[in-house]
Amino acid sequence: MALDRVRIGFLPLVDAALPILAREQGFAKAEGIEIELVRDMSWATVRDRLLYGHTDAAHMVAPLALATALGRGRPAVAMAVPFVLGLNGNAITLALPLADQLLDSDSLGDPVVLGARLKTLALARAAAGKRLRFGVVHRYSSHNYMLRYWLAAVGIRPDVDIEIVTISPSFAADALAAGEIDGICVGEPWNSVAVDRGVGRIALVTAQIWRRGVEKVLAMTADTLAQRSDTVARLIRALHAAAARFVDADSQAESAAILARPEYLAAPVDPIARAIGDRVRLVPGAEPVHVPDFMFQYREAANFPWRSQAAWLYSQMTRWDGTPFSAAEAETAQGVFRPDVYRAALAGSGAPLPGASSKIEGAIGGTGVAAGSTQGRLILGRDPFFDHRAFDPDDIPGYLKALP
Repeated sequence: MALDRVRIGFLPLVDAALPILAREQGFAKAEGIEIELVRDMSWATVRDRLLYGHTDAAHMVAPLALATALGRGRPAVAMAVPFVLGLNGNAITLALPLADQLLDSDSLGDPVVLGARLKTLALARAAAGKRLRFGVVHRYSSHNYMLRYWLAAVGIRPDVDIEIVTISPSFAADALAAGEIDGICVGEPWNSVAVDRGVGRIALVTAQIWRRGVEKVLAMTADTLAQRSDTVARLIRALHAAAARFVDADSQAESAAILARPEYLAAPVDPIARAIGDRVRLVPGAEPVHVPDFMFQYREAANFPWRSQAAWLYSQMTRWDGTPFSAAEAETAQGVFRPDVYRAALAGSGAPLPGASSKIEGAIGGTGVAAGSTQGRLILGRDPFFDHRAFDPDDIPGYLKALP
């Protein structure tokens, strides 16, 4: 029987793991699917290949899927996200000269303390006409929104006190080495590559800014989902199986070796293995440290596409694009995330399936909370924002009004 071919675009990042591993470890084939992977170097190209039919689905920064559906920067195209490829996994890495001015230990910085120091320096540099410059991977990326959220909360005005530019993840270490940028917010392994090359120092991980921040997603056009719904369901099951293997400690070496191949990440095995195992080398030459939930995968229904995650991303899009809140746009953005498709694909599999499609983001503290589920038992862990704000998707205007 011929396999059903699915072409998936991706960027060389550790969080592209699930479609790669689904192909290489046989999970796709077990579902009757042949995954063909198309490697690119920029998110804009990944998006364009998808929209023009060169690929069927894509590993994509979540906000870009929403921006595409909303017509930000190009004609709108209806989009669908039936699966989240992972939470967290990014870091803020500083060029060594800046790190030396801001950090006084070899540990991760505290977002509040580090932010206060950065504010003093950033304002002084801006007053002297030499603004600090940070690189992110795309205007519509969680990296951009996480960085801006942190900066604004500590009193730094993005685009006024500090400059934010776009850079391809694979070239981030080169830009630091060339002195073109003072810091980056990118995904792994490129923060670790900068550290291992001796050109950067990891100051924060984005899990410190939002403990369960949504990161990459499986994105496709709504037309593809409608036309190939059975194939999409089987792809979701293959990706879910790959996620279970990803978090299995016994498989980490194998997974890292696969991802490191030239056709995938084309990067050293060691930083990839460290990221998979939640181990981060913060300082050149130092021993890696364990960072809990650094790259969050599989557990606690991490791959479930919560509509409230999409709503938070829309709130930041509105905030930083300077556009007024629109209830219709908010509904469109939330409608891109398809928990109904996820549930249908995994029904009967034993995977925990949340009963709700939306929740208050950033409100879970302590040791977690039991969540209602239509299948299986589900405990959701702590998900705070560093500034202790919570996000209610039913009151986006009130949330935006309260932000600095």
